[in-house]
Parts: sequence; structure tokens; C-alpha cells
Amino acid sequence: MQPKKNPKSDLRNYSSLFLAFGLCFILFVSWRAIEAKTYEAQYDYESLNVDDDDDEEIPITEQIQTPPPPPPPPVAPEVIEIVEDEEEIEETVIESTETDEEEEIEIEEVVIEEVEEDIEVPFAVIENVPVFPGCEKGNNDTKRKCMSDKITKFVQKKFNTDIAGDLGLTGRQRISVIFKIDKGGNVTGIRSRAPHPRLQKEAARVIGLLPKMKPGKQRGKAVIVPYSLPILFQVQD
Repeated sequence: MQPKKNPKSDLRNYSSLFLAFGLCFILFVSWRAIEAKTYEAQYDYESLNVDDDDDEEIPITEQIQTPPPPPPPPVAPEVIEIVEDEEEIEETVIESTETDEEEEIEIEEVVIEEVEEDIEVPFAVIENVPVFPGCEKGNNDTKRKCMSDKITKFVQKKFNTDIAGDLGLTGRQRISVIFKIDKGGNVTGIRSRAPHPRLQKEAARVIGLLPKMKPGKQRGKAVIVPYSLPILFQVQD
């Protein structure tokens, strides 16, 4: 039997050539792989240090919701009083106050009452000083000096100085007395200050015995005049 193919076209005849060519290719690739150079990659960077302490701690907050206030108590209903229809209600008649142009109106006389004021004028500057009995003569200065001398002699005569000795007080004693001569000439509003309450009481008693005087006047009207009196005496040991 004759073969169908051409013997020249059989590839097995070239197997040795293919083998040689493959070996050469493998050697070439191996050589290139050995001769090839590798380079380490280089990068430019800046170092950054991050500390753990720099971490910001965010506080945990809790929103507290306040409960709403309780509603106000309901308003109590008003008590409605029922009035029976049979009850009679008196009606108030209001008279008209309108007038005509022709009507005459009579106006009663209006009396204005003067209200007297309790004016106090110091003893040193009053126009007309109070007059102590027996000091009617002279000008203001003379009457003022006469009144002062009369009151001093009156107190020296009436004051019980033995009280200081009974209380065991020694040396010089001073009592301050303030009183007023009212618009009627009477002595009122007596106040005293002393080292002992019994001396205060005795000073108020003596001043209360002063006689009635002629009141002081300012611009022709009687006024209240305050008066101060120091009482000094020496307690003998």
C-alpha cells in the first residue's frame, strides 16, 4: 500500500531542528533573566508623629428632659343663685341733673376755715420771746436773760440734791432737760437725761412746776418754743 502524503512534508524530519531552536530560545531567555538588574523603589515622604494624647476626648453628654409642669387646677364654677320671679325688686330712680340755660342756680357761701399749724421756732431766733412772770419789761434780749435767770433760780430752789447722795453719786453731776412752751404758755414735752433714772425723774418734776408764761410769737402769731436747760450741781463727799 502506498502512503498518501508526500514524504517531504512529514514534520518528523525536522524534529532535530525544532529541538535545537527551542534550546537556543530557552538559553536566551535565561541569560536575559540573569543579566537583568532590579532597583529598589525610593519614595520621598515626611514623617508624621501622632501621639495618642492628642486625641480629643468628647465628653458624653446626656440631655435631661424636664417634665412639663402640672396643669393648673380647674377653676371652680361660680355659684349661681336663682332668684324667684315672685320677689319684688325695688327700682332706684335717678333724677336727671341736666339744667336749662334759663334756670337759675343758687350757690351757697363757701366758708374756708384756717387750719392752725403747730410751728416751732427756736428760742434764740424768735421775734417775741416767751415772757416769764416778772420779766415783762425790756426788749427781747432783756426778757430772754431775765427768763433764763428766773428758771435757774427756780430749779435751784425746788431741786432735791439729796437724791444724788442717797444714790452714792459723787462729784459733779450734769442733767440735760428739754421742754416746750406751747401756744398757750404751758410747759409740755418734758424730756431729761441724767446719770440715774431718779435724777431724770426729779428734773422732770421740777420743770413741770414752772409757772404759766406768756407764749412766744412769730409774725404776730403764737408759736411753740422749744427750750433746753442744763442742770449742774456738785455732790459733796
